[in-house]
Amino acid sequence: MPADSPPRKSAAAKLATGSIPGHLLTQTLPMMVGGAALMSVGIIDAYFVGQLGADALAAISFIFPVTVALSSLGVGVIAGISSVVSRALGQGDEDLARRRGNMGIVLAALFGVAIGLGLYAGRHALFRLMQADEAILPLIDAYMGPFALFFPLLLVSMGVNGCLRGQGLAKRSSSVLLALAVANWVLDPLLITGAFGVPGMGIAGAAWATVGGWAVAVLVGFLFLQKSALPFSPRTLPQCDWKGGSRAIARVAGPAAFSNSINPIGLSVLTGFLAATAGEAAVAGFGTGGRLQSFAVVPLLSLSASIGAIVGQNWGAGELGRVRQALVWAGGFCIAYGLVIGAVLVGFRETLAGLFTDDPEVIAAMGDYLMIAAWGYAGYGVLIMANGALNALDFAGNALVQSVARVLLVMVPVAWWLGGKWGANGIYAAELAANLFGGLVAAAMLWWVVWKRPQAD
Repeated sequence: MPADSPPRKSAAAKLATGSIPGHLLTQTLPMMVGGAALMSVGIIDAYFVGQLGADALAAISFIFPVTVALSSLGVGVIAGISSVVSRALGQGDEDLARRRGNMGIVLAALFGVAIGLGLYAGRHALFRLMQADEAILPLIDAYMGPFALFFPLLLVSMGVNGCLRGQGLAKRSSSVLLALAVANWVLDPLLITGAFGVPGMGIAGAAWATVGGWAVAVLVGFLFLQKSALPFSPRTLPQCDWKGGSRAIARVAGPAAFSNSINPIGLSVLTGFLAATAGEAAVAGFGTGGRLQSFAVVPLLSLSASIGAIVGQNWGAGELGRVRQALVWAGGFCIAYGLVIGAVLVGFRETLAGLFTDDPEVIAAMGDYLMIAAWGYAGYGVLIMANGALNALDFAGNALVQSVARVLLVMVPVAWWLGGKWGANGIYAAELAANLFGGLVAAAMLWWVVWKRPQAD
């Protein structure tokens, strides 16, 4: 919570002064570039793996949810480190920000080693538990071996990125993501199918391309970090309060990771309901519409990634009015953009569906999905923006509660109830209801944390 009298601001807390709308723009635009580039990696992977045959695609289908869940840990690492760094800078304590940032990177590496070794040791049991066919287990193993052993690289790159974001260095943070994506773009054709005389490695090549992208991200990230106000220096590590610092980072990182993973879990449940009640065309339309949606909401995701440094630095500096201003501007953008992009997708739903498939049943299903679900993008934007802000303000537990409530109290029960009455449209309506509910609850939560609670204290 902000101090009664504003503390001395660090020169590195550049977001605690200047135009709030300007900061929102300059912090969000680079994130849009990096986020879009990162999303393209999965599409390019799928394209080249698809050339290996049906078994390789089936193997990737089992691998994908595991990698998505593990990537959520990286999101938590970014949120935790960015939160403690931005608030320390806002408080004027640059030394604390440096120690917390350095310690966060080391903790990310250690956590990555533990998770990677555990995944490597249990990979066979995990995918047998997931009912993977014995025929594709060798393909899964060829991918998961390198992925697990080099997983610490991903978390280290995310740790470095958290330090950059906490300082408000959005262009550098985005460039790290862009470097990771470009490395994958280059390595995928070389290592998966082979090119320019380089023999392809099949599905294992996809894993090594991913590892190569992580390695490039670590290298680029450290190059940027060493030129910042908070460079990594092993000499600061003995000075760190490891117990207190670890708790401060974990208090944000843990809930943020779970908050990020709960939405894919909810959508997986909806997919299961559709498969059971509406058939393959509805599932295909829902999945294709979801992929289109992931690109449509890139600006909202980018805003949720950039809002943390702005509110964190100003909260630490005691600039409560600037925090409120940032949230009002960000919330207004989420509502306006969400409604506009929703209207565009609804208006061109059949044309857009035709870009993905020529199956009339799938086109009709995707059109129905967009007609209903697209009107919830504004609420979804407010929710994820609020989560980013709450994480930065050290209220990550509140963000987790509203994310879980959105899925478990609205999305799943409404899908079960309306799916039996309206079929696929009822399940699409469940996503709409969840997003509207999530946006309203998130707005109320921000009002309590940033407007009501400071007055009571």
